[in-house]
Amino acid sequence: MTHPTIFARTTPEKPAVVMAESGSVLTYAELEARSNRTAHLLRSLGLHRGDCVAAMLDNCTEMFELAWATHRAGLYFTAISTRLTKVEADYILRDCGAKAFFVSPRIGTVTDELAAGLSDLALFMSAPARPPFRSWEEACASLPETPIADESAGDVMLYSSGTTGRPKGVRRALSDDSILVPPAMVGLLTDAYGATQESIYLCPAPLYHAAPLGWSMMCHRLGMTVLVMEKFDAETVLRLIEQYRVTHGQFVPTHFTRMLKLPAETRNRHDVSSLKTVFHAAAPCPIPVKEAMMEWWGPILHEYYAGTEGNGFTSIGPAEWMLKKGSVGRAMGCDIYVCDDQGDPLPANSTGRIFFSGGAGFAYYNDPVKTAETFNKHGWSTLGDVGHLDEDGYVFLTDRATFMIISGGVNIYPQEIENLLVTHPKVMDVAVIGAPDEEMGEKVVAIIQPVDIADSGPELAEELRVFCRASLSGVKVPRQFDFTEELPRHPTGKLYKRLLRDRYWGKAPA
Repeated sequence: MTHPTIFARTTPEKPAVVMAESGSVLTYAELEARSNRTAHLLRSLGLHRGDCVAAMLDNCTEMFELAWATHRAGLYFTAISTRLTKVEADYILRDCGAKAFFVSPRIGTVTDELAAGLSDLALFMSAPARPPFRSWEEACASLPETPIADESAGDVMLYSSGTTGRPKGVRRALSDDSILVPPAMVGLLTDAYGATQESIYLCPAPLYHAAPLGWSMMCHRLGMTVLVMEKFDAETVLRLIEQYRVTHGQFVPTHFTRMLKLPAETRNRHDVSSLKTVFHAAAPCPIPVKEAMMEWWGPILHEYYAGTEGNGFTSIGPAEWMLKKGSVGRAMGCDIYVCDDQGDPLPANSTGRIFFSGGAGFAYYNDPVKTAETFNKHGWSTLGDVGHLDEDGYVFLTDRATFMIISGGVNIYPQEIENLLVTHPKVMDVAVIGAPDEEMGEKVVAIIQPVDIADSGPELAEELRVFCRASLSGVKVPRQFDFTEELPRHPTGKLYKRLLRDRYWGKAPA
């Protein structure tokens, strides 16, 4: 049994959280006291087991105070992206049924705009608070630092990032186990990733996303120190690894690409030898990118494939990956199938939609139709990804089914084209989509974020076309190259491809 409350007793002065930019520290004793006070606050507001608390917090120590408070009070915790508009955030607040809303003062006007229509919610802001939000600190100041009398395990209820449509809330049944009983993934962190109480974990991504928050809280289960970046910066990552002797970290392929695009002298300036294990997910990692990272950081990169839904999980270590390059691993704690359009299993090495069975149960909150669409006739569920299983049970992802381009009757998956283009030295980021075409139905369009925006234009487009033609069949080579200063990418690495498609299909708002 592991829980930060144990380390509050055994190592009270040890940092549970260190904020990289400000240097602010939250010790295990402080995490215990503040999460208990907030749990008492939530009870005083009339919140009971199964109720929901929402937050719009930037990367800050308060995120952990609230997350652990809701966990020990048997509540659902909905962390909302700070990048959302008032309309988008209001939808999530209403959909999740939040009874209390906590925000950071640094987010900007969106929280004030939201508050105007939230008179039925208890509103709190960390210091310095401004009306109509109450001061979170003042509300907790006189409350006990000891646990509430009726502690029970809560859970997160997070929303999909909405890259393909309106965000969906993922809700699982609350566990009846003691709050001290760790989730199964803690075993992966210790057994496969080698984490111990002495490990230092770097979190470079927004905590309102499932993986950064989840892994950070699992690190607290082991008594580790979590080093949190207020925002990602490629060179800062290297400096922090050297400065804090970071041993573990979770990244996404976009982070790797950004770091690899740094000048060689910058990359070589920092000592990263303290790293023991790095794990990544969120999107398939281009093989050349992962090879370059392992050449630089050593054979320490682990990969997993999962979703906020928690319905399935695959994992692969560096030695396995070298034998199965491009794979996201084999199933862990579940069964995995590749199915045809009728939902029936396909033979090995056949491409189809990936389904899981035997994982955690879930439902999309308030959306029985979307929930039903996720399951096939066998009761297996999918995240919507397409790929294949080889003869040894290793999963290879092709792309999301919703991103498939049909050009002249040929199915084209953008991921393969994106994985190639991002390796070009003049390309910082890329998105490949299908745009309308009178003759072919759809044409392949590559939207490029150059390393230097001054390179944009016909010459670079032709250079990239020749580059693609050397590795791809003609039908996959983009017929159009467009350039942009920045792609609409979520800070967690996910691309808002729907927004790009809408522009080309005439669905974008004015």
